Amino acid sequence: MEQLIQQIASGLANGAIYACVALALVMIFVSTDHINFAQGEMAMFSTYISWQLIQWGLDYWIAFFLTVAISFVAGVLIERVVLRPLHSAPLLSIVVVFIGLLAICNSVAGTVWSYLIKEYPTPFPKELFGLSGLIGAHQLGVVVVTLLVLSLLFVFFRYTPLGLAMRAAAQNPVSARLAGVRVDWMLALGWGLAAAVGAVAGMMVAHIVYLDPNMMAGILLYAFAGALLGGISNPGGAVLGGFIVGVLENLVAYLGNAIEKGFGVYIIGNGEKLTVALIIVITVLTLKPSGLFGRVVVKRV
Repeated sequence: MEQLIQQIASGLANGAIYACVALALVMIFVSTDHINFAQGEMAMFSTYISWQLIQWGLDYWIAFFLTVAISFVAGVLIERVVLRPLHSAPLLSIVVVFIGLLAICNSVAGTVWSYLIKEYPTPFPKELFGLSGLIGAHQLGVVVVTLLVLSLLFVFFRYTPLGLAMRAAAQNPVSARLAGVRVDWMLALGWGLAAAVGAVAGMMVAHIVYLDPNMMAGILLYAFAGALLGGISNPGGAVLGGFIVGVLENLVAYLGNAIEKGFGVYIIGNGEKLTVALIIVITVLTLKPSGLFGRVVVKRV
């Protein structure tokens, strides 16, 4: 039972990372109807920036918040400079641009910082008395930071004029323009927030998976699965989907190992967790394409 609780706790920590990246994906999707395939690489690049700032002698949290600010500005610039001219471009052109951003971020990070694996520091203590047997200090810190970020975003979008304007621009751009909302800038701010949220996810996970240019590849797949599972058009559902996928992958591996010990037959290991999780997600999407918490949107064509 104690091992089961440990796996669930570890799954929640992983799910917190997936939830952050899934939220970033959804924030861009609901406003543009496109999936940003470069979201993981943008988060990775931001993590390298924070690592470099720490190497230059900055305190972890100063580097953390400075990186979030830099990522926000970079996200706004990408939307205004790269994507704005493609507003009326075919879907395939936009997909190619996203793939190009992915390749550029990966190659530039490898060129500047090399492809060697680096250790990334953690700001959290090594042990938490009374909890060290169930969940690590860094894992608990990841959950707390992620929940804090998600809570701040909820308050921002629900109760601030700017947040309400961004929601209006994403849901009904035409009506928002008639109400005086600058829809173009709301979209740019959405890209900035998505880049900032992705940066938080990257900095939180780097201590666990170590820092290298390819560290976010698998995490992006899990986050995408969580977003689809919860509902790609529902930010709250995507967050819950990320936590569900995080717990699910750990439970699948735990049950597989338990069956292997009991019957002496290899069932599943850590390498197959992603496969099983995606099979379950595909099954859910086959039965309910809009996701567990999404809604069906009908468009007139």
